[in-house]
Amino acid sequence: MNKNIGIIGCGWLGLPLAISLISNGYKIHGSTTSEEKVETLKKEGIIPFLIALSENCIEGSIADFLKGIEILVINVPPKLRGPSKENYVKKMQLLHTEMKRANVKKVIFISSTSVYGDIEGEVTEETVPIPSTASGKQLLSSENIFSADSSLKTTIIRFGGLIGPNRHPITILSGKQGLSNGNSPINLIHLNDCIQIIEGVISHSWWNQLFNGVYPDHPTKQHYYTLIAAKKGLQAPDYKIDKLKKGKLIRSKSLINVKKFKFTTSV
Repeated sequence: MNKNIGIIGCGWLGLPLAISLISNGYKIHGSTTSEEKVETLKKEGIIPFLIALSENCIEGSIADFLKGIEILVINVPPKLRGPSKENYVKKMQLLHTEMKRANVKKVIFISSTSVYGDIEGEVTEETVPIPSTASGKQLLSSENIFSADSSLKTTIIRFGGLIGPNRHPITILSGKQGLSNGNSPINLIHLNDCIQIIEGVISHSWWNQLFNGVYPDHPTKQHYYTLIAAKKGLQAPDYKIDKLKKGKLIRSKSLINVKKFKFTTSV
């Protein structure tokens, strides 16, 4: 197997993923939009490329980045907050065109469980997504760009809320009052498991698959965030309890039941 992998987006997830893959003998092309970060990538053994995706063009040497790459990991979330909203789908269409030109054969598209929208109850990979946010809608459309291309082997991973070093929802929720959905279950996943799932796709050739990536324990938001706040010495958020609203509970059915994947890091 060609051991050359490209990672578009070497940020909070992409950088440690690249480092882990390098330790397993892979050669990594990694992209960043920050000139300052180029040296960081280089020091970690990543071949760095300064690349910025936009709706109308791709800045940087995308052809050189994709040259010789067999597997491309697309790890670029939509930017839909604040004044600089973008058409994420157009960005992915441009990237898809460049991939075809470079003859990339396999894609891992990092998506989100936000594509399921406000569905109530248990959610598996068989659940039909009904996205309710702009981000969820654009992610679902972008998933389809790659999965609909029969010449590509595409695996989509829909991660739940990401936690890990310097990243946890409690830092934003601490002290907030009157929050809704206190009775709804959490759907989180730790960085360590994100990396192991992606590496599992690569090492076991889990291609043309769809996976939900969510840790299998689902306490209610009120119980969980009260506990985490106490552990971190923060003020607990205050939730309103709506017993009629059960929220969505996302199962990683394909990973756990079919692939026998074992989550290793509790949330």
